[in-house]
Amino acid sequence: MRARIRIRWAVAAAVVLAGARAAAQTPPAVTPIQTAPVAPGLAMLVGVGGNLAVSTGADGPVLVDDQFAPQVPGIVEAVRRLQDAPIRFVLNTHFHFDHTGGNEALGQAGALIFAHDNVRERLSREHVSKFLQRSFPPQPAAALPVVTFGKDVTLHWNGETISVEHVPNAHTDGDVHVWFERANAVHAGDTFVNGFFPFVDLESGGSVAGLVAATDRLLARANADTRIIPGHGPLATRADVERFRAMLLEVRARVAKGIAAGKTLEAFVAEKPLADLDPTWGGGFIKAHQVLQLFWMDATAPR
Repeated sequence: MRARIRIRWAVAAAVVLAGARAAAQTPPAVTPIQTAPVAPGLAMLVGVGGNLAVSTGADGPVLVDDQFAPQVPGIVEAVRRLQDAPIRFVLNTHFHFDHTGGNEALGQAGALIFAHDNVRERLSREHVSKFLQRSFPPQPAAALPVVTFGKDVTLHWNGETISVEHVPNAHTDGDVHVWFERANAVHAGDTFVNGFFPFVDLESGGSVAGLVAATDRLLARANADTRIIPGHGPLATRADVERFRAMLLEVRARVAKGIAAGKTLEAFVAEKPLADLDPTWGGGFIKAHQVLQLFWMDATAPR
């Protein structure tokens, strides 16, 4: 039985890799940064790559994530329009290049970078992604988090209590939720993408169960008035997270049914079992066939 599972996982991996090359393109050209108010002293910045959050106030700007390196001048200018002061801190929600690409420039400019221990560890060495079919070199010292933590950390800044909570083995093994308690808002990183199928980075410690648990954590703390900044997609509410969670459970159930029926991954994907969900969720980085493959790989991986 264990040998059969290993074979299924290997086949699944091969299918994913065959369809993933399009996701490994060079980052798009510089995109103007758009600013959306979230609460007094808190805004969401949207450009190319992951969404950002910026807290402003008497102590100076705090930034959550920083997209790609070419976006940094636009990010700095967008922050300056909110508060004409240097960025003091950067919090990374996880290590992926579309959320940490600006670390080096901002670190060189004097920002202190915070992240989970696993983010620094992964940025410190070459990362080879079979899914994306590309490798990422070790990042220079200026790009590495200076302050790391194994579980949680709290910043008292700008009159805010900024609670940074580690979310184990969800999108990756270094995810955090960044809660702005006074503002009743949270940056969820890529543990929640609003309106899209998720990327579960199995090669970097992610898991479907962990992703579902991450949505449970959001829902346990959020109320109807909580503003939720997703890793990608528009500013969200608790109801959006509930819909995302329901989709995760539905995809997982359909994959489990296909595995239980003894189907091959290729045959299962060919049936297009997510055709009804695709119009709502398939417009992002991960397409319907890819989320099926990732969920299948997770379900059949040796434990």
